[in-house]
Amino acid sequence: MRRRLAAATLLGLAWALPLPAQEPFGLPLKGEDAEKFLRTADVVRKKALGIGITHSEQYTLSDGSRTHRAVWKTIDEFKRGATSFEGGGVVIDFADSYKHEIAAYELDKLLGTDLVPPTVERTFGRTTGSLQMWVEGAMTEADRKQKKLAPPDPQAWNEQMYKVRLLHQLTYDTDARNIRNVLIDPAFRIYAIDFSRSFTGYADLRSEKELTRFSRPALEALKALDRPTLDARLGHWLGGPQIAALLKRRDKILALAARRVAESGEAAVLY
Repeated sequence: MRRRLAAATLLGLAWALPLPAQEPFGLPLKGEDAEKFLRTADVVRKKALGIGITHSEQYTLSDGSRTHRAVWKTIDEFKRGATSFEGGGVVIDFADSYKHEIAAYELDKLLGTDLVPPTVERTFGRTTGSLQMWVEGAMTEADRKQKKLAPPDPQAWNEQMYKVRLLHQLTYDTDARNIRNVLIDPAFRIYAIDFSRSFTGYADLRSEKELTRFSRPALEALKALDRPTLDARLGHWLGGPQIAALLKRRDKILALAARRVAESGEAAVLY
């Protein structure tokens, strides 16, 4: 407890959300432990989030010994033809689905970018949706900018943000401009959330200019992706055309990274 209070004083955590007494900030569970908890724990409380347009809810879950929070999302919409967005932009055959949240988490694991909170598919009654571990004590990137809070380690911060941009371009996240979908915990660790409007059938990248530097391990993981792997890991939540488009965007990211290196050198592009 003293350590947590000291950290809170050091980082100026007046902005942090109230936490349950037993929770640390950030992700209380990770990996397979988090996935098992999300799939099996009982729901003891429900609360509407009241933000966003997907009508998500915050669930409090307990397995009898641990109590943690999660985001429950059930939206699964598809609109054929052209869909226009406020602020500009048009998407053909627009989809907004909880399935994309799970696909983004599984893809994040394949890439080793460690940005997307643990997310599983679960059914309550007759309703199926995504259940994602709640990031405790987090603020959004919009909040950080409004409060003018500077990251204590700019290099580590930038390297995380490069990975966020890579994931947004790879998944063709049509909601990537919403900086409320980037969360920051009190240690300034970054999380990427809300991919329900991702994984379109477009083969192009949304914005090449967003990709200026690249993680070497992430690029190697990108190179290793193939159709059988993606079918096995993402095929339950994405259709064949979506996976084919993802691989085409992957190829364009790899080509762009090679071009950046040729123009500016490895030291300026890779980390």
